[in-house]
Amino acid sequence: MATSSKAKKRTVRLASGRKRARQDVKLNAANSSLRSKFRTSIKNVLKAVAAGDKATAVEVFKTAQAVIDSIADKGIFHKNKAARHKSRLSAKIKAIGLAAA
Repeated sequence: MATSSKAKKRTVRLASGRKRARQDVKLNAANSSLRSKFRTSIKNVLKAVAAGDKATAVEVFKTAQAVIDSIADKGIFHKNKAARHKSRLSAKIKAIGLAAA
């Protein structure tokens, strides 16, 4: 019998382990939802930037900032990653104004 690298996941015997497995399912679902919300908010800003509408981009960016900050506060993403995304989005919005001027 050869052992494969993808072994079948075994059920946990200890009660504490079973509880941890139940909690992991819930936490994974919550974190996935927040990551999805994060990606959606960034896409909305990028769409507004691509359309060249600075006013809309600024409004959507404000909501995106709140989402990005809340995810960083919860520890799903590192605070530096959040800052990097906000900085890049801000730069793209600023570039719309410079291109128009």
